[in-house]
Amino acid sequence: MTDSMQLNRPVSQAHHLLGQPTSLAEHFDAHGPLAAPIGRHSPAKQKLMADLEASGLTGRGGGGFPTAQKVAVVQRGRRGGAVVVNAMEGEPASDKDKVLLSRTPHLVLDGAQYLAALLGADQVIVCVPASRDWIATFVQSAIDERRRSRWAHVEELMVRPPDGFVVGEESALANWIDAGVPVPVFRPDKGVPLRIARRPALIHNTETLAHIGLIGRYGSAPFQARGTPQEPGTCLVTLSGAVAQQGVVEVDRGTPLHEIVALGGPTEPLQALLVGGYGGAWIGPEYFATPYTHSALRSVGGTLGVGVIVALGQSACGIAESARIARYLASQSAGQCGPCVYGLPAVADDLARLASGHADAGLVSRLNRRLNQVKGRGACRHPDGAVAMAQSALHVFANDVALHARNRVCAHLQQASTLRFPHPVGR
Repeated sequence: MTDSMQLNRPVSQAHHLLGQPTSLAEHFDAHGPLAAPIGRHSPAKQKLMADLEASGLTGRGGGGFPTAQKVAVVQRGRRGGAVVVNAMEGEPASDKDKVLLSRTPHLVLDGAQYLAALLGADQVIVCVPASRDWIATFVQSAIDERRRSRWAHVEELMVRPPDGFVVGEESALANWIDAGVPVPVFRPDKGVPLRIARRPALIHNTETLAHIGLIGRYGSAPFQARGTPQEPGTCLVTLSGAVAQQGVVEVDRGTPLHEIVALGGPTEPLQALLVGGYGGAWIGPEYFATPYTHSALRSVGGTLGVGVIVALGQSACGIAESARIARYLASQSAGQCGPCVYGLPAVADDLARLASGHADAGLVSRLNRRLNQVKGRGACRHPDGAVAMAQSALHVFANDVALHARNRVCAHLQQASTLRFPHPVGR
């Protein structure tokens, strides 16, 4: 492999050619040693921070916050603390964490080590859900291998939080590590770093850390060479729904939606795309050419979210699928604020009645009122995501909404869901 090919290798391909977990020896052969900058004011440390800033890397876990700014917030506090690898992936339609940790765990851990060096952190904590033993096996094997070879500069350990959609929210994850309670907190000032055991904590998802693992070695240029000038780099997208090949693809930021979906091979004409995950938004066919960037998707009412695209075929019922998502999201409340505890179940009930063709005369107006009452009032963004999904469904499937509201049951209602859920949900 030539140097130029090596430098432009995307994060999803930085693994063993057979798709097996990369051993430390293979990882070393592919990328060379981990040159983590040591020392508070070392030139290497300053270069790494400059490369992160120049790269334009933003968080790939849903928030889209500039990575360098997030690091700078924690740097302003005292040294020590932890870098947390958020591998919770509570979004049922996402497989990015699974792909990265089962193929290239060392690259993810290297990204965490680079951040630990920048922050003076003394610990890297990897959070893998309690139910995902097969991923935990890969991660623990990689940690053990690194410990034996003294590859890691700071201690690496794995913890197993409970499963749950909200548990992966960074403040909820910090609370679980710190006190065993996985509930999010209202954070109006994101300039105040999270804390674990009264010490600063920086939490990043696996894809962001994999990119840092490459930027730390090769600088910002290869990352900037991909994507768009405003939103550089590549990103991982999990495709599912009405496509022949479901799974994770890596694309340049700015790739049109229809080109991304074409990689999976649509199995029928599509009526909509769910972009951003279950807390994302439905996008209609008139916007299938939209570039896959934060700014372009916002302009059509969408969001990148957690890097998920679900293709909805013409044979499915968009209202029924939206009702299932709403029911699932309502079941995933942390149970600490009214918008989740009372608002989301009420929204799910209304959507279920609409989908089943048992709508009363005021259902649609009541549903819209409830959605507006819930939006922006939660302790975290969970209820906002549910609202965005439901509001987009009412817009994109407006013709179906009108038919269902007149108690006309569509022919596709009884079909099995094309969506993925960790447990059965009602219609």
